Amino acid sequence: MSSTHGNDVSPRTRSEGGPDRGRRRLVLALALVGAALVLAACAPGPNPDVGTPTADGSPAGFWLGLWQGIIVPVTFVISLFTDTVNIYEVHNNGNWYDFGFVLGLGLFVGGPFGASRGRRHS
Repeated sequence: MSSTHGNDVSPRTRSEGGPDRGRRRLVLALALVGAALVLAACAPGPNPDVGTPTADGSPAGFWLGLWQGIIVPVTFVISLFTDTVNIYEVHNNGNWYDFGFVLGLGLFVGGPFGASRGRRHS
């Protein structure tokens, strides 16, 4: 007796889902491995020049970090065309320079409230 119920699954339907699912898993696995490699490549390393003096005899501190953070857009454009200009002073005093640099960069781009300056509805 041949019955045509909606529950019957033909062998063709079962076999089509298998390779597609396997291919999707392979693509997902490759994407995850690729993302992990990209993130690992961006991991910061140690700065062996922290605490060592610059040409004038002292490492860069908070105030120079703040200033360099504020002028980083201009410095970045100049650094594209010359090897003598860098956007970040490697001869710094460590965390205080980094804090000043990030604070200065934040001041330039508007800080955490810069995004809310868009259109205001009345």
